[in-house]
Amino acid sequence: MPEKLHPNVAKVSAALRESGVSGEVVVLTDPAPTAVTAAAQLGCEVGAIANSLIFDADGEPLLVLTSGAHRVDTGLIAGLVGVSKVKRATPDFVKAATGQAIGGVAPVGHPAPIRTLVDTWLGEHEVVWAAAGHAHTIFPTTFEELVRMTGGTPVEVE
Repeated sequence: MPEKLHPNVAKVSAALRESGVSGEVVVLTDPAPTAVTAAAQLGCEVGAIANSLIFDADGEPLLVLTSGAHRVDTGLIAGLVGVSKVKRATPDFVKAATGQAIGGVAPVGHPAPIRTLVDTWLGEHEVVWAAAGHAHTIFPTTFEELVRMTGGTPVEVE
């Protein structure tokens, strides 16, 4: 790993250490802004990639950690969290909520805690990979660690 990390990656690395996560941040040669590109570089199933998707839930940020093999049913999610509407967040909304840009949003390392849902399908994989604050970084973890480090709620997202 390079000596000087991007500030977002440094925050994520610190949050991982504080949470007792065993996986280390990996710097990829090419950016991996999607589950497909990340899986291709890692040589794993796309379903083992934990997409960090930020939604606008009646004006509040909602983080949904979903398997790269799934699409989020926003109507289902709205009912689960008790809001009238869940919609894709704008890039500015994502940046304000997480401090990170779309394509590299990590499950942790945000300015403030974000309500989080974790796709139960990720539990089917021994190792799950999640972004680490920048499109060139990722880290290995487990479903159980994702739930614990985010304080997330396991749910079916589709």
